[in-house]
Amino acid sequence: MPSLIGQLTCFVIVGAVAALTHWSVAVSCVSMLGVPPLLANVVGWLIAFIASFAGHYQLTFRHQHAPFGQALRRFFVVSATGFSINELAYAWLLHVSSLRYDVLLALILIAIAFLTFILGKIWAFRRRTQAAPPPG
Repeated sequence: MPSLIGQLTCFVIVGAVAALTHWSVAVSCVSMLGVPPLLANVVGWLIAFIASFAGHYQLTFRHQHAPFGQALRRFFVVSATGFSINELAYAWLLHVSSLRYDVLLALILIAIAFLTFILGKIWAFRRRTQAAPPPG
């Protein structure tokens, strides 16, 4: 079992790669293809999900030995929940803030990372355990 510091280090590295992927794809969609920022954010998240799951399954949470399919389904729920919060906050901030769209997206991606780590550790990548038999 790795130390919490080691696990957090892996999480930060994988998360940074996924966040950079998300941000780069979204910004590229806006700047190169003229896609609206909120739609570009969806595209960025979908592509970054692949990098995020692969890295967390193989590195960050590998010691938890979750079955692949279970971890994929659960992490998708975690990621989609985080993305829903991301998209709602992003839509609101685009409306009320004078910050550039790319800066807002970077700030939101950092804020959502904490939620993703906690839910990944305690649920998404946790190995399914057998229920204890009833007493008696």
